[in-house]
Amino acid sequence: MSDAWDLAHEAASAAGVELRPLVSHEDGERILAVLHATWGDHEPFPREILRALADSGNVPYGAFAGAETVGYVLGWAGVEPEDGLHVHSHMLAALPDRRHRGVGYALKLAQRAQALGQGIRVVRWTFDPLVARNAHFNLSKLGASADRFERNHYGEMTDSLNAGDRSDRLTVRWDLERPPGPRVVEAREVVLAVDGSAPGPIRAPTGPGAIVEITPDHAALRASDPALARAWREASAVALEACLGAGLVAAAFDRDRSRYLFAERDGEIR
Repeated sequence: MSDAWDLAHEAASAAGVELRPLVSHEDGERILAVLHATWGDHEPFPREILRALADSGNVPYGAFAGAETVGYVLGWAGVEPEDGLHVHSHMLAALPDRRHRGVGYALKLAQRAQALGQGIRVVRWTFDPLVARNAHFNLSKLGASADRFERNHYGEMTDSLNAGDRSDRLTVRWDLERPPGPRVVEAREVVLAVDGSAPGPIRAPTGPGAIVEITPDHAALRASDPALARAWREASAVALEACLGAGLVAAAFDRDRSRYLFAERDGEIR
């Protein structure tokens, strides 16, 4: 068994689950059950597509606690000018009572091991830059970086997590040959900071490192103060565009201070 699979199974054991490939019609029902528990009234994912993914070598993986499916990850092989062959990771989810317990980490490591076994060295996916816990997971826990940003990437979304909010997204690049884990990034120039509870003035980055602060709980802010949440959505978009436009990438996330640390795009970050 490869070192990558050893790491994935160790993480699964620590989370109290077992990793299994999802390839059958019944497995499609398992995925849909977790999907609905995560995103609520979400556009259903056709069961035949799930089977087609497995048939084409893009096998989803599930996390099982006994007979219960408590999480899954799915994606597919893609090709693009910059990265060539890579995995596009489209969905990662765990049941509400299993979140923040290592299930998602084990599933991402399974995806990593599967890709490496197929000769694929890069995984990409998108996430909402204002969800601090996801930024921490992607950049610190996994050690990915974010090198692209687009406003309203998916257009209007209707699921319970995203309805009524602009679907801004950062795109992650995960170098699978690098061991999972955080980078040490020195960044001192503040591009966007919290001023009280509101976003402060935005400054264009001029050096090799930059800081973009966000609110620690955007979902709670949306519920308590929608206007302030919209102000953060707009300010963060301007700040992220400024950093990426200056040739920087989001290389780390400081969870304690809820801030992105940007660094120059170089061989280490890539």
